Amino acid sequence: MEEGKIRKLEMKDISIEFPGVKALSNVDFILDTGSVHALIGANGAGKSTLMKILAGAYDHYTGDILIDNNMKEIRTPKDAKELGIGIVYQEVDTALIPYLSVAENIMLDVIVNEMKGEHFINWTSIHAEARKVLERLSIKIDTRKLVQDLTLAHKQMVLIARAIAEESKYLILDEPTAPLSNTETQDLFNVVKDLAYNHNVGVVFISHRLPEIFEICQEITILKDGQLVTRRGLEGLTPNQVVELMLGRKFEESYKKNDAPIGEKIFEVKDLSEKEGAVKKINLYVRAGETIGIAGLVGAGKTELCKTIFGGMPIEGGEILLNGKPLNIKTPYHAVKQGIALVPEERRKEGVLVEEPVYSNLTAACLSSFCGLLDFLKPHDEYKASRKMIDELGIKTPSEKQKVAYLSGGNQQKVAVGKWLMADADIYIFDEPTKGVDVGAKRDIFELIGRLAHMGKGIIYASCEFSEILGISDRTYVMYDGEIAKELVTAETNEEELLYFSTGGK
Repeated sequence: MEEGKIRKLEMKDISIEFPGVKALSNVDFILDTGSVHALIGANGAGKSTLMKILAGAYDHYTGDILIDNNMKEIRTPKDAKELGIGIVYQEVDTALIPYLSVAENIMLDVIVNEMKGEHFINWTSIHAEARKVLERLSIKIDTRKLVQDLTLAHKQMVLIARAIAEESKYLILDEPTAPLSNTETQDLFNVVKDLAYNHNVGVVFISHRLPEIFEICQEITILKDGQLVTRRGLEGLTPNQVVELMLGRKFEESYKKNDAPIGEKIFEVKDLSEKEGAVKKINLYVRAGETIGIAGLVGAGKTELCKTIFGGMPIEGGEILLNGKPLNIKTPYHAVKQGIALVPEERRKEGVLVEEPVYSNLTAACLSSFCGLLDFLKPHDEYKASRKMIDELGIKTPSEKQKVAYLSGGNQQKVAVGKWLMADADIYIFDEPTKGVDVGAKRDIFELIGRLAHMGKGIIYASCEFSEILGISDRTYVMYDGEIAKELVTAETNEEELLYFSTGGK
């Protein structure tokens, strides 16, 4: 293909159904090489589904796909790859092979092709080529390191590196910046711009972060409820107009904090350290009805702190107390039994059972309350309680028996939260709960946290989105390098101060 020649990819009248759900209805989409095109919509709008069709993940769709007005058949990932279409999925762990090295994951296609040809694999060359691709991303990762030992941010970069190594002419990025720090995000933007403008790649950029879209994209396609709302240039559009097109109604973007009465101290962590050193000498407390923020950049130790409190990482020393009583937490089982709930950052991997129905997920943390004689489960009671929770949380699903895998990211997150509401915990820990959810679902989650606070629960809210911390918390602990760098009264601070302390400021 000529390097500078613009090629047009078109999807026409694309429709697809899943059990009980019409996911897309006669959707059109156009992507030119040499451009960055935003694809957005509320959770459940059909963005990821449309792109999975383009990447060959779903073969039962109807409609046409054309490149330069020539009809193309894409029914498998192999079909998509042969046409130069690459995708970086939001769920990075499902797309990587954890027990292989960084180089093996990046250069997977080359290795497979050499094995098919019964050639000896030149491992020195494989690692050298992988390092070249990583250098383009300005990322320093040992190519011999196993993927299972990488951070979430580095796993994301390995996936992007693989797409670059495969020389994709159309690259789909599904929420690529969700696990990345501000610096890593800017590095990614530089790579995307380089691919689009210097290497004539067409990039589809799916994100709920509107400032990113306005920074890096030229055109936008908006979907709502599986249908096309508009396709147009971004020039002349405002973020508020984009939100209104996404939701189909006016939307007040800022969250008005629902101030709950704050009571006595109910939860405390004293000198808590994790065995591997990711969390060091942490001291914090939570009062009844209070929401505390755990602010920090990617890699600060927020997730490790949440997991250590919940029994997911081994404790080296320190105490965890609930209502003044020391807790013995060695595993998540002990945490749940003693009234602590965690909504984890990686919801599909750790927060929900994607291949199980909604009702099984919602009742998973309190199954004993649905057991009768001889501990047999009573499905009718499970269905009834699940339907009530689905209505309360506004979970969009055709029924409580729908597989969680078929729900949008925002609705999966609501299921992950609903599970703990049914279990009625005392302390709720939220780790990056709005990652990959739209502004409407984000507001729903904030309102839910407000309801929990009014019930006298203690809330721990960990996030690298400082605007969220400022909007929802009463006090904020800023983390840096596994330690609490500063404790602040949220109403008396701002984003600049949070950033200062989160970058090591004293």
